[in-house]
Amino acid sequence: MLQEERLLLIRNLLATFSRVSVDRIVHELDVSRETVRRDLVQLEDLGELRRVHGGAVAVGAAPEPPLAVRLAARQKEKRAIAKAAMALMQPGQTVFLDSGSTNAIFAEELATLCGMIVITNSLTIALKLSHAGEGRDTRNQTLLLGGEIDAKTQATFGPQAIAEIHRFRADLALLSPVGLHPKHGAMSFEHHEAAIARAMVEQAEHVVILADHSKIGQSSRVSYAAPDKIDTLVTDAKASALPALAALRKSCQRVIVA
Repeated sequence: MLQEERLLLIRNLLATFSRVSVDRIVHELDVSRETVRRDLVQLEDLGELRRVHGGAVAVGAAPEPPLAVRLAARQKEKRAIAKAAMALMQPGQTVFLDSGSTNAIFAEELATLCGMIVITNSLTIALKLSHAGEGRDTRNQTLLLGGEIDAKTQATFGPQAIAEIHRFRADLALLSPVGLHPKHGAMSFEHHEAAIARAMVEQAEHVVILADHSKIGQSSRVSYAAPDKIDTLVTDAKASALPALAALRKSCQRVIVA
């Protein structure tokens, strides 16, 4: 992997989690600890991070990477999670989907069912489901929440979107967090994104978290669902060895490893 690619991936990890360990970077990039050390030194010299014992922290408050970057990351794992989550779905359900990148992939699987009512704040998901229904009588209905538009996440947010969520009761809320921590639960970096997810949690009978291994054990700025409020966690096989997953099994009612 070229150094420019490694530096970009390290920046993305810090943008998502604010703090990242050397071990996680080694795992994600599949390079040596010495290579990671050199890359962190260079990024520190550029003023982009501060090295600490065992890893690095972002300088200032770093936002999430753009949606296009997140969609391209860990696609294999996200696709496995999406397929596994389909075991929870039945035709005719009403579901909430937030604007997480894993949900954008899950929407492609969901489009194969019939009679679904999908309520989402994601323009990307709404368009995927709309295009999937062209030429087929699936009797699916997609409702896009109104509100302000966040161009970075291609999603709506704000008081209007939250008010519309509270008009509905859903069978399931499927949410894709920035981090999933055994103590703090499902978390987001942005307050307005967390507010959308929190409202969906409140209005759903069953809360499902879709989180690949890179999210397990990580924390971010804002919590929107405590661990005991999560009915089902769906993650990928690389999470199996993580201590945080063992801790999450004690609080979540069900854990599915794809």
